Parts: sequence; structure tokens; C-alpha cells
Amino acid sequence: MKKLVLSVAIAGTLLSTISPVFAYEQGDWVVRVGMTNVAPDDSSTNVNVGGADLGVGVNVDSNTQLGLNFVYFYSPQLAIEVLAATPFSHDIVLNTVGPLGSTKQLPPTVSANYYFLEPSAKFQPYVGAGINYTLFFDEKFTDANTSAGFSKLDLDNSFGLAAQLGFDYMLDDKWLVNASVRWMDIDTEASFELNGSAGSVDVSIDPVVYSITAGYRF
Repeated sequence: MKKLVLSVAIAGTLLSTISPVFAYEQGDWVVRVGMTNVAPDDSSTNVNVGGADLGVGVNVDSNTQLGLNFVYFYSPQLAIEVLAATPFSHDIVLNTVGPLGSTKQLPPTVSANYYFLEPSAKFQPYVGAGINYTLFFDEKFTDANTSAGFSKLDLDNSFGLAAQLGFDYMLDDKWLVNASVRWMDIDTEASFELNGSAGSVDVSIDPVVYSITAGYRF
């Protein structure tokens, strides 16, 4: 009996030193792929043309694209994440008037994430903070506005902070599902011409970004 008790005690001690199969470890990489939605919480100044205030601003609609991110674990609870995606396309609307134009953008974001539960848990919530650089391109007015004299639409690229909440849920030792919500500080100045007169409007896009992805650890 004493030998049995001693054997059980030794086995328990050995098992307690073994990392559970779901535990993140230093040096792990995780790749996630899924859908990402950019939902602007926007505001703007009034549009100015040739020094005249037109009395209306603009807003930007939401868009969903394929999201991709890469995560590297410096420790079981601290990771660096890089967010990428296929280009987002947004319609630009002149308030109370109608469609004005459109733009595409890419918002690469680097975040430091802290996983605050035990690394052995299958459910792994985290918080993160980082920086975002948004590149705007393929800016253009609608055909109707181009015919009305609008031209040379250009949006400045943006550099700002980012924050997020999310979680991984481990399906096994390799596969996982993830959900996250982010806030990004994105501000831009849109410049253009209207029948030869210079125009501009400042826009705070500041989107909430939602992602649902599947991931693989290696």
C-alpha cells in the first residue's frame, strides 16, 4: 500500500511539471486567417472650397475583407502581433447630399498583446496596444461628381495608436479560433479640386475593427 501511495505521489509530481498540450510557449508562432470588418466611427470638418465653407462634412462607410495576422510569443503571456488584410474599400459620402467618391486603404498594425490567464487554459483572452499606419490609395470621385468638376482627390496617409481586446480558443494543440475588437486612431486630410479651386476636408475615421479568424500554431 505504501508503495502504491508513493508511486501515485511521484506520478502526480511528474505530471505537474509537464506543460499542458494547449499551453503557449516562448518561440511559438500563430497565423490567423478570417474576416475583418472596419466600421468607422467618423467625424469631419466642413468641406472647404476656395476658402469658402460649404457647411457640410463627409462620412465613410464600413467594409469587410479577408484579414491575416501573425503572432510571435516572446513568452507564454506576451506576444507581438502584426495585422494585415486585403485592401479595404470605402465609399465617401457628402452629408445630406449623397455619394462623393471612394478610396481604398491598408491598415498594417503592430501590437503587443498580454495574455492574462494561465498559459495552460484553452480559453486565452488578451489585451493589446500598438501603432497603426494606414495607407490610402485609388482615391476617386464618382462619375457624376467628376462630370461636375471634382478632380485630383488625395487622402493623406495616417499614423496613430491602436488598442484591442480578443481571445484565442484552443481546439487542440495546433488549431484555434480567435475573435477580437480593435480601435484605431486614423486621421486624414482629403484634398481635391473643384473646377480649378482647391478644396479640403479633415476626417477622423477612428474605426472599430472586428475580426473572426481561424488560427494555426507552429
